[in-house]
Amino acid sequence: MSTSDGGKDYTTDGADEPDWEPADDDSGAVIAAVGRQIKLWREAAGLSQPEFGATIGYGEDLVYKVEAGKRIPRPEFLDRADKVLGAAGKLAAMKKDVAEARYPKKVRDLARLEADAVELGVYGNHNMHGLLQTEEYARALFEMRRPAYTADEIERYVAARMRRQEILQRHPFAMLTFVQEEVTLRRPIGGRMVLYRQLEHLLELGKLRHVEIQVMPTQCEEHAGMGGELQLLKFNDGTAVGHWESQLSSRLISNPKDLRILELRYGIIRAQALTPRESLAFIEKVLGET
Repeated sequence: MSTSDGGKDYTTDGADEPDWEPADDDSGAVIAAVGRQIKLWREAAGLSQPEFGATIGYGEDLVYKVEAGKRIPRPEFLDRADKVLGAAGKLAAMKKDVAEARYPKKVRDLARLEADAVELGVYGNHNMHGLLQTEEYARALFEMRRPAYTADEIERYVAARMRRQEILQRHPFAMLTFVQEEVTLRRPIGGRMVLYRQLEHLLELGKLRHVEIQVMPTQCEEHAGMGGELQLLKFNDGTAVGHWESQLSSRLISNPKDLRILELRYGIIRAQALTPRESLAFIEKVLGET
């Protein structure tokens, strides 16, 4: 639904999806603080909630929910509020914090690490790694989770996963290496056409000079990855962390002894897998069979 104001079409819903509330972590405090600031600036300007909403092109109910910290304002809401209330960029400057608060804390933490990494190595054994996934593939994964996510939770997690993929286009490039089990290329997550487009996406990513994708064939008799999936991140200052995720938890690994073990295993896994060139040919073969 939209309303016209001075020839401009404004949506009356300037927050994220209906009833999409902040998560029960520190993101809730961020959104509450942003809401309080908007309220203080509105009151200082002598505007009621209905007057303020009409001025920026949004409904009174939305203004109330944003100020109460019950809804997450979109960037355009903050931009319009900043201009109308004469906040001189102070409200608009909150867009970055609000954008990060949209996503679950564990996802934000991992995304920050990935954003700082100069090298990233991944071994995935049951589905495509999140940085390689198409949006429809990611949505299919979240839709099959049990206990089931709500529609709003699914959208929130998908948005977070897509945002993490900014590392693929970041400058300077980080060196990204992935080893995927053959089964992840064949399991039709979301259906045959979703898998088909996912495989096409893999081939495109594999052409990037800073991305290497390898396949671990199911018929491989020697395999150093029997301990499960893993992720290694290395930073510009020479430090590194490992990331490990299980059914109900995830943890970061910084102990030097444990890191050496992960690095050893990942190095052997890469040596046992098909080379990047062989892997792209293998993916093309699977694509033709899909």
